[in-house]
Amino acid sequence: MDSTTNPTPARLRALPSWVINQTAIAANRVTDRALAGTTSRRQFAMLAALDEFGPSSQADLCRCTGIDRSDVVTGVSALVGRGFVQQRPDPADGRRNIVTLTPAGKQHLERLSVLITEAQEELLHALSPAESQMIVDLLKRVLDSC
Repeated sequence: MDSTTNPTPARLRALPSWVINQTAIAANRVTDRALAGTTSRRQFAMLAALDEFGPSSQADLCRCTGIDRSDVVTGVSALVGRGFVQQRPDPADGRRNIVTLTPAGKQHLERLSVLITEAQEELLHALSPAESQMIVDLLKRVLDSC
């Protein structure tokens, strides 16, 4: 076996599921490095969702971000503690909490967006801008069909 090139079996590299998974692992590493000491990927996703969709229940945050309910609860608590979101009972349903992005949270999100953009560029450095956009578009189509 010639391990100087790529020691991964060609049979695996031919599987879209394997390639996507390995790329996702690399993407998570790059993103975690970019966000180190600031916020987690999950918290970034929640801030982005609140910024785009406005105040949301924790259940809605779970649905639109794909984050597990217990992780949303933990993430919201951490974001509340840092003053990035507010959490209040829903006036229409006291059993639900509504989470709202604060001005400080919006500023934090803008700083994180710069770091995330740099991480995306690092991840896709081997591709041209057009190829980067193409891969995003293709993967969105795959994701939307799942």
